[in-house]
Amino acid sequence: MKKILALILVCMMAILPCALAEESTSEVEGIKADAEFYAGADMSVLSGKKLGITIQSLQNAYWAGVMTALQEVLDAAGAEATIVACDDSSATQIGQIENFISAQCDLIMVHPSDAVAVEDVCAQAREAGIKVMCWDDPMENTDANWILNHYDLGVEIGKLAASFINEKYTEENPAEVIVIGYPQTKVLLDRENGIMEGLKDAEGKYEVVANQAGIIASDAQTAVETTLQAHPNAKVVAGIGAGAMIGADEALNIATGGEIPDDMGVFTTDVTKQQLEQLQDPTYPAKGLIGFEGGDEDTAQACAAMFARMLADDVGAKNVFRQTQPIDNDSVDEIMAHMK
Repeated sequence: MKKILALILVCMMAILPCALAEESTSEVEGIKADAEFYAGADMSVLSGKKLGITIQSLQNAYWAGVMTALQEVLDAAGAEATIVACDDSSATQIGQIENFISAQCDLIMVHPSDAVAVEDVCAQAREAGIKVMCWDDPMENTDANWILNHYDLGVEIGKLAASFINEKYTEENPAEVIVIGYPQTKVLLDRENGIMEGLKDAEGKYEVVANQAGIIASDAQTAVETTLQAHPNAKVVAGIGAGAMIGADEALNIATGGEIPDDMGVFTTDVTKQQLEQLQDPTYPAKGLIGFEGGDEDTAQACAAMFARMLADDVGAKNVFRQTQPIDNDSVDEIMAHMK
C-alpha cells in the first residue's frame, strides 16, 4: 500500500509542474509598454546597484547580442551587473540565483529554463528584499514579468504572411503554405495558433500544406525540404522563430539555386543578425519578421529601463507586455545599425 501511495505521489509531482506551466501569456493581464514607458524611466537609480542576470543560453545568437548590449548599457549607467547562462539546466540556474542572493544583489533577472523550477528560489530572493524580474514567463514569485503575448505575436506573423499572399496570389492561384511551429512548448504553440489565425486575412487564397516542428534552423530546414518533396510548389513559410526563418531560407535557397521567385516569402519573429542579413540578401526568400523594441541595443535599453522602474517601484503592473514591430526590406537597414 505504501508503494502504491508513493507511486501516486510521484505521478502527481510529475504532473503538477506541467499543469502549472500550462498558463499562457495570452491568458494573463498587464500593461503594454511603448517607447514613452521606457523613456520615462529614471536611469540614474541604476548607479551603484548590484544586478544578477541568469539566462537560458548564450549560444543563441539573439541572446548573445542582447546580453552584450545590456552589459554595456548597465556598465554605462554605473551598475555592477553579472550576466551568466545556465545552459538550459534548472539546477544550474537555481544555484546561480542562490549565488546572487548570497551576493546581496539589489535585483535579479531570470530568463528561466523552467519557470516552475525556479519559483521557490525566486521567492527566497524576494524574502531577502531583492527585486526579481522574469523575462518571458508570467511567474508568480516575481516583482515584474517582461513578457510577450505569444498568441498575438503569432497573429502578427500570420497577418504579415497574409498581406504578402493577398498581393501575390488569388483564389484561382492559391499559395501553398508551410507553417513551422513547436507544439512541445506551450508559448510556441500559442504562437503557432496565432499564425493560423492571422493567415485568415488571406482567406481563400492559401492552403496550409504542412505543419512541421522546427525550433532550430537545421530542423526547420529538414522540415521544409521534406515538405517540398510532396509539395514542390510550396513557396510561403510562416514560422515561430529565428530558427524557422534561417532553416526555411536555406532550404528554399538550395531548392531554387538562389533564384528566388517574386511570389516566394518567409515570415517569422525574433531579430538576429543572420535573419536581418537574409532579409537584405535577394538570394534568400526572407520577406519580413515581427521584431520587438528594435535592434539589440534598443532591447537592451528597454530592459535596463525595466530594471530602473522596478528599483524605483515605478512599473505600474506586474506583467509588462513588450512592444512589437514589423521589419521588412524597407526598415531592415535601420534595425541592423543597432545590432551587436
